Amino acid sequence: MKNIEINERMNERDTVASIGIGAMIVFIALVLVAAVASAVIIQTGEKLQQNAQQTGSDTQQEIGGKISIIAVWVGDQTGGAEQITVVFETSAGSDVIPESTVLWNVVCDDGAATPVALYDEGDFGAATLLDAATAPTDDLFDQGAVYMIDLTVVNCMPATVGVEVMFLIMVEGGGTTYETLMFTSITEGDAIV
Repeated sequence: MKNIEINERMNERDTVASIGIGAMIVFIALVLVAAVASAVIIQTGEKLQQNAQQTGSDTQQEIGGKISIIAVWVGDQTGGAEQITVVFETSAGSDVIPESTVLWNVVCDDGAATPVALYDEGDFGAATLLDAATAPTDDLFDQGAVYMIDLTVVNCMPATVGVEVMFLIMVEGGGTTYETLMFTSITEGDAIV
C-alpha cells in the first residue's frame, strides 16, 4: 500500500513538473515572439522617421529654393526685341539663391493648324534690385528683397490679344515656378499675370 501511495505521489510530482516545463517553454516562446515583434516595430519606426526626414528635406529644398512672381507686364516692344518685365522675390523661407542658378523659359506654339512649339529662354543674371539703397554686393537673390528683370521673348510675343503662353522659372537644385501669361493686351505696361 505504501508503495502505491509513493508511486501516486511521484506521478503527481512528475505531472506538476511536466506542467511547469510546458509553461516554461510557452513563456520562452512568448518572450522570443515579443522580441521579434519589438525588433520589427523599432525597425519600422526608424524607417518611417528616415522617410519623414527625407520628405521634409526635399520639401524644404523645393519650396525654400523657389522664385515667387509678384507681377509681369508687357515690356518694351520696339525693333524686334519684344520684352516682358518680371517683378519677383525669393519664396518665403528661401535661402539666398545665386543668380546663375535661376533660369527661365517661355513656351508657346506658332498658332498654325498643326502647331509647332516655340520657346525663349535665358537666365536671371541681368536682374536688378528695386530698392537701390540696399543694392547687393554679390550675385545673390536675398530673402525679402524685390527684383525686376526684362526678358526678351522674340519667339513667343503674341501679335494679337487673347494668347496664353507658359512661363517657367527654374532654380537649379530648387523649385520650379509655373505661371500662365494671358496677353489680354500687347500694349507696353499692361499686366499679363
